[in-house]
Order: sequence, then C-alpha cells, then structure tokens
Amino acid sequence: MKKYLLSCLLLTATYSLATAQYAYKIAKLKYNGGGDWYANKTSLPNLIKFVNANLRMNIFPEEDIVEPGSPDLFSYPFVHLTGHGNLTFSDAEARNLRRYLMSGGFLHVDDNYGLDKFIRREMKKVFPELNFVELPFNHPIYQQRFKFPNGLPKVHEHDGKAPQGFGLIYEGRLVCFYSYECDLGNGWEDQSVYNDPEPVRQQALRMGANLLEYATSVE
Repeated sequence: MKKYLLSCLLLTATYSLATAQYAYKIAKLKYNGGGDWYANKTSLPNLIKFVNANLRMNIFPEEDIVEPGSPDLFSYPFVHLTGHGNLTFSDAEARNLRRYLMSGGFLHVDDNYGLDKFIRREMKKVFPELNFVELPFNHPIYQQRFKFPNGLPKVHEHDGKAPQGFGLIYEGRLVCFYSYECDLGNGWEDQSVYNDPEPVRQQALRMGANLLEYATSVE
C-alpha cells in the first residue's frame, strides 16, 4: 500500500522546475480549534536536512502546510501534527484524514505538552474503532537506521514522566505514531531555540529519521 501511494504521488503531482529534482514533500497539519499548529517553525526543515544527509531520502527542503480536509493531503506520504492545546476535526476532515491513512498515508502526532486529551478525542472521530496502544520497544519504528532499544528519547522534562510512543494500527499497519512526554519536535529545532545539548538534539533527529524512513518504506 505504501509503495502504491508513493507511485500515485509521482504520477499525479505537478512539480515545478524547482521541485522536480526531489522525490516528494512532507507537510505540517494546519488544524482548527485554536491550538498552535504552527509551533516549532524550524523543526521539519532541520529534520529534512538531517535525513537527506544521512539517509539520502531526497525530500524537498521545506515543509508544506496542509489542512485535514484538503485533497492535497494525499500528496504527502508523511504529515506532522504538533501543538500545545486544543484542536478540532470536522466530520468532513475526519473522513478525509481516515481515507488518507487507510490509503497508505502516515501521521506523526507530537505532543508539545498539552495536546494529549485533545488528540485522543479527535482521533476517535477518525478511527472510532481504534485506540492508541503503546508500542513495544522492539517495534520496527525503533529499529530503523537508528536503534532505540529503550523507545523514545527524552528531550525536555516537564512532568517527570517517561516518554511513550503510541500508535493507531489499522489492519495490521501503523498509520499514526504519537510521541508523548517527549518533546521530539523541539529537539529538531535550531540549537539556539532551546539550547539543548547537541547529543540530545542528535537523538531527537535520529528518532525523527526513523519515523520518516518507516513511513515511506513500510507497506
């Protein structure tokens, strides 16, 4: 299914001369509800730079912005959602997001602290029949190019809780990965934003690389 989705992207997307040299783009999800969907402005460009250099993934250097109800959603094999607060999906947006994920798309939800109760509520609109389950540390998402035998790295301390990686699994396929109590996207930011130690940033970027590699290679 994943290869089918990527093939469709290559056949149907209209590329400008500036983007034709790249394999595909990834996007950040712009949602309604008042939450700061736009948080972590340097995160995805830094992650793209890292995976292009280390995994040779050939992703367009800048993120796109896409709304959950847009037909353009299907142009991206990987969509990232983050924020600190409320978000809402309309019925039409939930249906479109469900179709996207069922057809091979992948959603990474990164809790920037404060998102948890809202994302759990809204993803129930998308997959009423599914619940988030904590992924075991031997799950393939932790065993891509970079190995994480203890699961997600801890980037920032807020509540003193261990980081957890949750997933929505549809017909045996992980369609949504939810990083919780981790601040993974903050670890992708420019070093000057949070002054995180470089080893912490590198661990965050490596885990992000695993997400992208998994999302674009697993059928």
